Amino acid sequence: MLKKRLIFILLYCDGYFMLSRNFRLQRVGDLNWLISNYDFSHISFFIDELIILDVSRKEKQTKFFIDTLKTISYKCFVPIASGGGVHSISDAKILLRSGADKVIINSSLFEKNNFLVNLSEEFGDQSIMASVDVKKSSEHGYQAVKKSGSEIVNESLTEILNNLIQSPIGELYLNSIDNDGTGDGYDFNLINLLPKNCHKPLIIAGGADNSKRLLEGFKNSSIDAVATAHLFNFIGDGLKSARNKLIESGVPLPIWDLDTVYDYKNILNAND
Repeated sequence: MLKKRLIFILLYCDGYFMLSRNFRLQRVGDLNWLISNYDFSHISFFIDELIILDVSRKEKQTKFFIDTLKTISYKCFVPIASGGGVHSISDAKILLRSGADKVIINSSLFEKNNFLVNLSEEFGDQSIMASVDVKKSSEHGYQAVKKSGSEIVNESLTEILNNLIQSPIGELYLNSIDNDGTGDGYDFNLINLLPKNCHKPLIIAGGADNSKRLLEGFKNSSIDAVATAHLFNFIGDGLKSARNKLIESGVPLPIWDLDTVYDYKNILNAND
């Protein structure tokens, strides 16, 4: 049986980490706050991947974000996917050289012709995560949006997803703006918009604030990974507890040898 993945998301904006509800941001704390509350040399053994997104609404301060990415990635051994304002090969290269294993492409999916092809030729499909933010529409059912939800993409969402599945990407990340930060659970109706022959790994986000909601996501056989960005409910040992509950419920997540985990941490600390 193929293993599933539990993904934790960090939203960075203008030097602070944020909570998001329907894409409205609330400041939580800076990098020092994050480090004091999330020891990634510890909790990275209770997640399968970490997403770090620069969601700054003003002009992005790339240097500060890159420094933050480097700091977080140090001692965090799980794969890291990062994005926010990736519009060129150079943008992607900076992230991949600063601790990211994958780049997340969002608005550029709709603005740059052949961008995914060029990225794939440079870094390989496995390095590309296509991220689609989705919002309900009274007229069109669902629509994709770009630029932090401020602009609607004037194209059928079904057609967008069909095209992405045929594109050189490693996986697809679907995020519901309507459910974002609500704790109401994932919007599984989004999965019905995917082609039946979808062969790309699917990550779903938006609406999970506890292990119960995460489990609901894993019960859908089309979903390969569930993601959450809820900083408060998973603080301290929250991610460890959630993972244990999911494993106890039968979710096929990787199980780490904790003796090896602590030996690894001791080696890292000795090298500081």
